[in-house]
Amino acid sequence: MTDADKQIFLETARRVISIETDALQKLGTGLGPEIGEAVSLLLAAKGRVIVSGMGKSGHIARKIAATFASTGTPAHFVHPAEASHGDLGMMAQGDVALVLSNSGETPELADLVAYTRRFNIPLIGVASRPDSTLIKQSDVGLILPKTEEACGTGVVPTTTTTMTLALGDALAVALMEHRRFTPENFREFHPGGKLGAQLSRVRDLMHDGDALPLITETTPMTEALLEISQKGFGVVGVTNAKGALQGIVTDGDLRRHMDGLLDRTAVEVMTAAPQTIAPGALAEEAVGIMNQRKITCLFVVDPASDGAPIGLLHIHDCLRAGLG
Repeated sequence: MTDADKQIFLETARRVISIETDALQKLGTGLGPEIGEAVSLLLAAKGRVIVSGMGKSGHIARKIAATFASTGTPAHFVHPAEASHGDLGMMAQGDVALVLSNSGETPELADLVAYTRRFNIPLIGVASRPDSTLIKQSDVGLILPKTEEACGTGVVPTTTTTMTLALGDALAVALMEHRRFTPENFREFHPGGKLGAQLSRVRDLMHDGDALPLITETTPMTEALLEISQKGFGVVGVTNAKGALQGIVTDGDLRRHMDGLLDRTAVEVMTAAPQTIAPGALAEEAVGIMNQRKITCLFVVDPASDGAPIGLLHIHDCLRAGLG
């Protein structure tokens, strides 16, 4: 492959992105009150949002349904051809249908559209032709502006599918904002993977109960060493008579007090006022603190517990969860 070939490919890529960017800008400026009407219909749904489309529109419909479902709007994809062979039963009164078709005349959609009309299921149509059957049958029609497909031949869905995808995202975000959908809500639908890890709370990963390495201020260091060894975190928390965390004893503290160590008590060796974290904090925040301070663990203290330690978070727990 020559440098000239590579330059041609670069120019093609830039042209495609430029065409689709222009189309998205045209889509945005062309939106009107109908987008608000569509969102209102979706918000009023007592059931689910049924998203459907054929071919490339079907692929976009699956993504839109997944985005809705993961952001607090119950939704699923129904294949229009399968709908004609029994899957229409997946739709019911109380649902709202969002149907995608560039031409608005896709034959496979006919039965699905007719079903929504027969059973008074609100229908939101997305198409590029305002005079198409789909838009005429819809309660709300969202019209894609006339733009050229990025393929250059006008036959491969490229620009139109990009616009449809963006329109779906716009609807999803509008619904999220109205419902005040939070990162905490988002995590409920994304407990796994990198995203779930980033939204994990300290309480989800910390060690608690009998696993906590704790001693009192008056504990002899002979017993403190035993607690450190048994619990396996390389650290022990030191509490006062009221149970509040006063300090910690780490490997570094042991080295600094090596002379006469076994004749001392915990309060004589500990590092006072250690860094702690709340159980409701993001685990990612805890990782940031540990990296900044070059430490490997944090005691977890609930602000409402008068300073009593309720857990311990180790950097290895965060790494296993996909953080760090």
